[in-house]
Amino acid sequence: MKEKNKYLKPEYLENRELSWLQFNKRILAEAKDKGILLFERMKFLSISASNLDEFFMIRIASLMDMVHAGYTKKDIAGMTARQQLDAILPETKEFMTEQYTTFNRSLLPQLEKVGLKIIRHHEDLTEEQGAFVDEYFKRNVYPVLTPMAVDQSRPFPLIQNKTLNIGALIKDKKNKDVIDIATVQVPSVLSRIVEIPSEKEDETTIILLEEVIERNLDKLFLNYTILSAHPYRIMRNADLTIDEDEAADLLKEIEKQIKKRQWGEVIRLEVADTMDKRLLKKLMEQLHVDSDHLYKIKGPLDLTFLMKAYGLEGFEEYRLPKFTPQPVPGMERERDIFEQIRERDILLHHPYYEFTPVIDFISQAANDPNVLAIKQTLYRVSGNSPIVASLARAAENGKQVTVLVELKARFDEENNIVWAKKLEKAGCHVIYGLVGLKTHSKIALVVRREEDGIRRYVHLGTGNYNDVTARLYTDMGLLTCNDAIGEDATAVFNMLSGYSEPPAWNKLMVAPIWLKDRFIKLIEREADNASKGKPARIIAKMNAICDPMIIEALYKASAAGVQIDLIVRGICCLKVGIPGVSENIRVRSIVGNFLEHSRIFYFYNDGFEDVYMGSADWMPRNLDKRVEVTFPVEDETLKQEVISILQLQLNDTLKAHILQPNSRTYAKQDLRGLERIGAQDELCKQALGK
Repeated sequence: MKEKNKYLKPEYLENRELSWLQFNKRILAEAKDKGILLFERMKFLSISASNLDEFFMIRIASLMDMVHAGYTKKDIAGMTARQQLDAILPETKEFMTEQYTTFNRSLLPQLEKVGLKIIRHHEDLTEEQGAFVDEYFKRNVYPVLTPMAVDQSRPFPLIQNKTLNIGALIKDKKNKDVIDIATVQVPSVLSRIVEIPSEKEDETTIILLEEVIERNLDKLFLNYTILSAHPYRIMRNADLTIDEDEAADLLKEIEKQIKKRQWGEVIRLEVADTMDKRLLKKLMEQLHVDSDHLYKIKGPLDLTFLMKAYGLEGFEEYRLPKFTPQPVPGMERERDIFEQIRERDILLHHPYYEFTPVIDFISQAANDPNVLAIKQTLYRVSGNSPIVASLARAAENGKQVTVLVELKARFDEENNIVWAKKLEKAGCHVIYGLVGLKTHSKIALVVRREEDGIRRYVHLGTGNYNDVTARLYTDMGLLTCNDAIGEDATAVFNMLSGYSEPPAWNKLMVAPIWLKDRFIKLIEREADNASKGKPARIIAKMNAICDPMIIEALYKASAAGVQIDLIVRGICCLKVGIPGVSENIRVRSIVGNFLEHSRIFYFYNDGFEDVYMGSADWMPRNLDKRVEVTFPVEDETLKQEVISILQLQLNDTLKAHILQPNSRTYAKQDLRGLERIGAQDELCKQALGK
């Protein structure tokens, strides 16, 4: 038997989709936790619903495509696509039942106690509220709606992905024997939450827009009697299939594929559990949905409306106070940023500290007459990005500006096409990524003429150049003018724009060619030290781990005696506590107020500690199919700062969910006898100087 098989037996590995469902269960666990502020619980429930939508549109859609294509290759856990679907679909139904149990039995009664009443059914409105709702419908909703009857002359319309709709059985008043169906889309341009008069003085009462429409449906079908009406919602396959080799123009090809999303295969139909059976049967026939993909919901469809409810005024005591990112210690906003970078490398940690230095870095470069060139990768940016505005201004100021805009960034394709066109119009040289690869690296290079010659300034990060998510995601970055890193940064952009691969790298570790091998060598070095009786330690923080070669290396290192701590937010395909294989591996997942997004890698190296940060998770897609950049933190003070962040996360007793031995389930720690530590709370306090 090959040694590889010894460590990569299917029973030693977890299926990535089932592991992802466990991650979403951890988010739902926060919604169920009575120790958390009520509106924060409501927010977590909304996030779990949004996550599940994307899981269906991409992961379940991908598995269904494999089944349709007759693809039978097994994954690392020994499951075919069909077996994965058979395991996942019942679990998603169970998960949604749990979501609605949490909503109906736990959150709704508590919300009403604190003064937020959600009217579930329009039949429950008082006379005064009913009059208000009818007037609201007449003035605000009716003009926007398009009622669509379905009969012999009018085919069933295209129902768009993720839209909320109301289906109805209608009977012609003239020909009472004919029963047809009709559908109305609940318009997303209007707020789904409608505030209405309350019965109590100290109460906020809301009703959902679909209930307002359902109550007034007869006004849309004047010649018909409404027999029954119920909301429904569909999820379509949104996984784009792009043949880049055949695409003459990648931008046009992606634009074409985006349009196809609206008529992708229906992979989930959600309906109210009270829906009329005749109506349900007709909808399933028209949408080509079988019972496996039907979800009967006890409550309002699409719980993401709770994120809007989270922002309602007057409930501040039930929400965490909004954290304001603090100025980066030692940085002076009014001083020249290049001068400050020359003095020392600058470590950035968002959202605890401001994203402003990154914005200023590009903005000052755009205006600085000594700056000759700016090169940057963009993966996901905000809707009104100050960085994009600065890049456009730099080009208009005559600088050489090269921007790689990754058009294949999932669900940001349309946004990125807009930015790419805007940058090209301003005079930037825009690259649309490499054929067959996504460019996921976070790197910006500024080339500046100085008294002693040309100097290169570099920003490297673990997260996107997005000023909005920088307040919500935990990410790290480094501003440096280190010559070796600057040289490597130039090589990265030459590789992206001209396909020229350097023979070697000075400091950076770059995927898809070099990074995985380098990580495996670093893991093997710890294993070698452990086998020699030396202390050996690995701490790695990331979003996901499912690369079999990395897992194999970790299992071997664990078997050799290396102490391994993994902080993995989402998917984890390795198992802990397998005798002789993973007894020395511990895995924790932190689910907090901020989304854990930074990737940090620590290797003890016989006391000569190595710390790396970067854009890549330990997944095949990151290591084999993307351009990723991982960089060292070499300044000793900054290195210790990063190590202390890792240690704080390992000490978290409040938000850490611990992977249980030889299973995929996670559990929070028993707090008896433990100090109550929340890593994110502590980092907020540190940033505030408390």
